[in-house]
Amino acid sequence: MTQWNGAASAAARHLGRNAIFCGLTALLPLTVGGYRGLAPSLGWLLMLVFCVIVFALTVHLLFDALLFRLASSHQTEAAGLAAIDDLLLRMQLRKPDGAPRGLDRRIAGSRRIVWRQRFALAICLVIFAVLLIYAGDRQPLC
Repeated sequence: MTQWNGAASAAARHLGRNAIFCGLTALLPLTVGGYRGLAPSLGWLLMLVFCVIVFALTVHLLFDALLFRLASSHQTEAAGLAAIDDLLLRMQLRKPDGAPRGLDRRIAGSRRIVWRQRFALAICLVIFAVLLIYAGDRQPLC
């Protein structure tokens, strides 16, 4: 396994783990909040919007992880990145452009998505905590 293969497979592994962890964490407020009926409608709707954003970014990161796995299955970096570009062209997710991006730029783009996902998850959990405190003033939590 060459250095770029290791970097691509490590990126796929880390993206997959992060996506699954954040996606499952975003399920917590939805299940607990819906079960207890503790959220006023506006707070519930706002929390739901941020949970949907987290889920959308989770799907995007899992797709990126699969693309990095596809790239790492090729012998050279150029062949792996060309396979990614070809797949994205066939799925009509990207328009053909002249200069293909390198592996480092693609990993950096995925890292930006990870930080956006974490930010949306943090907002979702803060809203959930506020709704829990609000419910604690009105009725017992147990």
